[in-house]
Amino acid sequence: MDHQAKGTRKASAGGKANDVKADLIAVVIAVTNGEPRVLTIGQAGALPSGPFELDHRSLQSGLRAWVERQTSQPLGYIEQLYTFADRDRIGDERVQRVISISYLGLTREEQAERSAVHGWRGWYDYFPWEDHRAGVPPILADILMPRLLTWADGTKDMNMRRDRRQRVAYAFGLDDRDWNEEFVLQRYELLYEAALVAEAIRGRDTGSLPPVPGRPMIADHRRILATGIARLRTKIKYRPVVFELMPPAFTLLQLQRTVEALAGRLVHKQNFRRLIEQQDLVEETGETMSDTGGRPAKRFRFRHSVLAERAVAGTKLPLSRA
Repeated sequence: MDHQAKGTRKASAGGKANDVKADLIAVVIAVTNGEPRVLTIGQAGALPSGPFELDHRSLQSGLRAWVERQTSQPLGYIEQLYTFADRDRIGDERVQRVISISYLGLTREEQAERSAVHGWRGWYDYFPWEDHRAGVPPILADILMPRLLTWADGTKDMNMRRDRRQRVAYAFGLDDRDWNEEFVLQRYELLYEAALVAEAIRGRDTGSLPPVPGRPMIADHRRILATGIARLRTKIKYRPVVFELMPPAFTLLQLQRTVEALAGRLVHKQNFRRLIEQQDLVEETGETMSDTGGRPAKRFRFRHSVLAERAVAGTKLPLSRA
């Protein structure tokens, strides 16, 4: 990883000291003009990250400190995402074991000065096969499926061939299966296993076709981003976390477009609005917005009780599919 912990923990194993270091990594998401975006550093090749140090009061305070130091972006809502400790996914030959503790953060994009070092990047730049709002993306039929099926059939072991084909069909919605927007990580992992993404062949001359389209990231960062996207796509269906991404006042169309941007799927307009009304999630502000191209649209805000009970199960914002 880019950053190494300054405080290491020594563990004795057979008389040999091994270093274990912890990196804090942030998947910070915003939705701007109807597009989901992720906060990046390193010319969009890495997520904000840094080592957990002895002077950090907690993991969360350490994460917030690194993000603000590297991007000047203050963090609001964050939750722990996952802990990664896979030795074979770091991409180098170090003896040190790096544990990556990742967090998911939701915020609104701040209009800061443009920087060549850090900034916001559309998350579909990294996973172009995940955006189905305009229908099935051509990359699936034209590039991914032929190469994945060639990989699946590229073994003489009949059981392995069958297993690979089943996993491809399950993850990518083949053979009359539905596309499941939550399987972001499973799809990336399959592409990694098939050596179709840049991270899988980094530092190796495989002599094969170039990686499939999609911006790569350092070390495990694109895998961690996939995990964050999958978590958020699942969570918007049972918790009203989407309000963390919305301005204080918004139209129902803006709310719908935000949910669609995150899910990579369109929703049924009338059903979506009915769900919002039935669950009493929003209230009118008494204002209207006239730049929607039609008649003025009412502006809403999330009800104060929803904000106060944001962690209470049962307050839902499901994804209503067309």
